[in-house]
Amino acid sequence: MNTQQFYINGAWVDPVSAGTIEVVNPATQNVIYQLANATSSDVDLAVSAAKNAFPHYSLISLNERVELLEDINALLIKRNDEIADAISLEMGAPISLARNAQAPSGSQHFAEMIEVLKKFRSSSTTSNGTFVRKEPIGTCALITPWNWPLNQIATKVAPALAAGCTMVLKPSEIAPLDAIILAEILHEAGVPKGVFNLIHGTGASIGNSLTSHKDIDMVSFTGSTRAGIAISQSAAPSIKRVALELGGKSAGIVYGKVDASKVAQQIVDSSMLNSGQSCNALTRVLVASDQYDEICKEIIQCMQALSVDMPQQSPNLGPVSNAAQYKKVLGFIQSGIDSGATLLTGGADMPSHLEKGFFVKPTLFGDVTPDMTIAREEIFGPVLCLMKYQELSAAIDIANASEYGLSGFVWCDDHDNAVNIADQLRTGMVHLNGAGLDASAPFGGYKMSGNGREWGAFGLEEYLECKSIYGGAKN
Repeated sequence: MNTQQFYINGAWVDPVSAGTIEVVNPATQNVIYQLANATSSDVDLAVSAAKNAFPHYSLISLNERVELLEDINALLIKRNDEIADAISLEMGAPISLARNAQAPSGSQHFAEMIEVLKKFRSSSTTSNGTFVRKEPIGTCALITPWNWPLNQIATKVAPALAAGCTMVLKPSEIAPLDAIILAEILHEAGVPKGVFNLIHGTGASIGNSLTSHKDIDMVSFTGSTRAGIAISQSAAPSIKRVALELGGKSAGIVYGKVDASKVAQQIVDSSMLNSGQSCNALTRVLVASDQYDEICKEIIQCMQALSVDMPQQSPNLGPVSNAAQYKKVLGFIQSGIDSGATLLTGGADMPSHLEKGFFVKPTLFGDVTPDMTIAREEIFGPVLCLMKYQELSAAIDIANASEYGLSGFVWCDDHDNAVNIADQLRTGMVHLNGAGLDASAPFGGYKMSGNGREWGAFGLEEYLECKSIYGGAKN
């Protein structure tokens, strides 16, 4: 594959200067290939190509954009298993998860954007006769993470293309193969030269060059809150739009007479999917004191039933994605032990049947208090915290005390009560009684979890500017 080149202005090109990044298989700890590492000169070339392509691409019709997205989506479906194999190899996703969720998420978001674009109207008229136009914002820098790589790329590339924007994509250097495959797909589908450009590199090497670039009109970033703050500061002097989807420390509240076994399974599914490496994953569970022992027992059983193994074996959990994250997660587990939380299952030792790789056992802590590090900081691994509460109001206060506000979960035997609790949570999303995500609904958070929204019509709006043309309507 084109790991040693960048896709700029409709062609695969060599970097301006030599430099590579080692990409490691987290299941084996072996280097699987060398990835080209961009410099600011490569950034300039990619941004220039996108800027030059904008005047033409921004004016193509909505029908042409719909047809283009449909062609892209058909190719994503055709190459699903190839994309899944790449994701599994690079970031350790179990192959079943990669084929049934990771890779198909790209097509899911393109399909949703096709339906949004079919209904989209770029202009309207006020009662006073003013035309209001919605126009593409311009040239965009898209920066994506390694945990759900194609998903996060698709939630940016699809609406940017739909809006009429041009772009430079910098995927995570940890898991870039799916981005390379997408570049091949966009080329085959006939995306005009310069509309989509792909470069690789670390945040340290090209992050500031890309996000501060004078010809970039918008930055869309998904990743850590720390990096999101740095990107906002870098972009501020040029007053470009910045959309951020950042960290989370999502809490779930169990309230009322619920089915303990069913709720426990949903809790484990919501926290352990993708080895806990999801920004919106459930990480804190608040349970009433009189229900705590029963819920705790059921969760332990569900956690201990999970398999941890090599990705090709289709386990419940593969490795965490990289060495730095592995060290961080083990550090949090030790912190939980040192702070006095009860280790109910799991722990920091390697699963006994595995000899190497970044594997972490599904880990459950009980008797966690709000002041503990594991209750406050984003772990981003297969670690779940159980906390007791006496009154519902206290549980809501604890859930809201986090600096994050991405997602939340409520389990309740009464629907109206569940909605009432959801209304009080300061988060961008709330799941009621195990309800799943919806690609047509807005995805994003409050507070330190970011700003702006992705997915569906809400995601498309992020890439549009509004223009008022006073007196534009005919008399």
